[in-house]
Amino acid sequence: MRTISWSEPAKIDYWNNIEYLEREWTLKEVYNFMDMVDELIDLLTKNNVTFKPTSYKNTFQVPVVKQITLYYSLENEKIELLRFWNNYQDLSKFTL
Repeated sequence: MRTISWSEPAKIDYWNNIEYLEREWTLKEVYNFMDMVDELIDLLTKNNVTFKPTSYKNTFQVPVVKQITLYYSLENEKIELLRFWNNYQDLSKFTL
C-alpha cells in the first residue's frame, strides 16, 4: 500500500478551500469537498492508479471537483500531495 504525505502548500490550499466553502456556500459543499479528497486519497493509496501526467517529473494531476485540481508526486510507493489548485486562479502563478 502506498503512503501519503502532505506538503505545506497542499495543507494551506486545502484549508483555504474549506474556509472559502464555509464562507460562500453551505456545510454540504464543505463535506462534499472533504469526502471527494478522502476518496481520491483512498484511491491513490489502495490502487495502482496514476492520473494525468504534468510537465513536472513524477507529478500528476487529478480534478477533485470542477474548480479544484490536486497535484501530487509519486516516487516508488510514496505519494506527496503537492497542491489543491483552484482552477480559477492565474496559472502563471502556479508553483509546486
